[in-house]
Amino acid sequence: MNFTHTEDRRMLADSLNRFVAEQYGIEHRNQLAYGAEGHSPELYAQFAELGTIGALFPEAVGGFGGSGFDISVVFEVLGRGLVAEPLLGALIVGQALIAAGTEVQKQMLEDIIAGSVVAALAHDEPGSHYELNKVTATAVKTAAGWELSGTKSVVAFGEKADLLLVSARTAGAVFDEMGISLFLVDGNAAGITRRGYSRVEGGRAAELNFDKVQLGADALLGSEGRGYAVLEHVQGFALLALAAEALGAMDVAKQYTLEYLQTRKQFGVAIGSFQALQHRMADLLLEVEQVRSTVVNAADAIDNAQGAEREKMLSAAKYTVGYVGALVAEESIQMHGGIGMTWELPLAHYAKRLIMIDHQFGDEDHHLARFMALSQNA
Repeated sequence: MNFTHTEDRRMLADSLNRFVAEQYGIEHRNQLAYGAEGHSPELYAQFAELGTIGALFPEAVGGFGGSGFDISVVFEVLGRGLVAEPLLGALIVGQALIAAGTEVQKQMLEDIIAGSVVAALAHDEPGSHYELNKVTATAVKTAAGWELSGTKSVVAFGEKADLLLVSARTAGAVFDEMGISLFLVDGNAAGITRRGYSRVEGGRAAELNFDKVQLGADALLGSEGRGYAVLEHVQGFALLALAAEALGAMDVAKQYTLEYLQTRKQFGVAIGSFQALQHRMADLLLEVEQVRSTVVNAADAIDNAQGAEREKMLSAAKYTVGYVGALVAEESIQMHGGIGMTWELPLAHYAKRLIMIDHQFGDEDHHLARFMALSQNA
């Protein structure tokens, strides 16, 4: 099978790389990512104009890509530039609309692709540990539609989101897969309390409390009580995107480290000439190439695999970027010495992002266990 990128994907990657290099330099990025907004609405609109968001979705819904390799190309570029914009939320909510939305609901994709609406998934809850099936928030039927109550935690850009995709239990016990429903909620709806905070690696997240939020009947996405399958489906896109983002960040971190080994001198020679450091760097390069292979497999799985086979490849990719990401972060900083931890050195910010990617949508331990369970049940 030929995994070479098409000309269109190469052109997209080149234009995005140029834009990020020109508009998203590390100092400007840090001002935005660690600032009050956590990102730049103006730059997010420019990303949309470049087609960055449209590349995540198929032509049938107004995009011009949507394949696994389109998604991986975009997020690898974002990882290289440490881009702190709400593109992951756009991908997740958009794919949920494609998978389960009515024709009217799918019209929301137009504003998501245009970058005029910030979308976010509100699924994780206090005390949860990556379980898709653990939902304690509730939605009760009313004469007008639904009444939503509960708390969601670590909602990426939830503080500013215009559109929220919220999971809530309409039947069953806390850990039941059946009985989970999904709702499209206006981020400014009455009854929502948001407590925002900065993430350690930049960007913003929020804890959202829903206090008897009134929703119309048309807020339900998909079939009542059958939201788990949609959550698992869109989680797959998130795992691919995060793996590709991590790969991009690793490539930059390894390049910084190689350059440092070639220029830093001790005893009159470059430290890269020391055999021990050469061996460590060689091991690092091999591990990064292993990540590249798993990202290719995950992108192919999104397009061509089904069921347990799809989920295994996606969990394998997330597991691999988890342990390799930590290795790249640790080794790169150690080979830089004390300067590797300084705020002024871009490497420190890449290291933080690599570590935190491991904790989004399941860490390496979670996905190793998931991979093993899926293999046993196959």
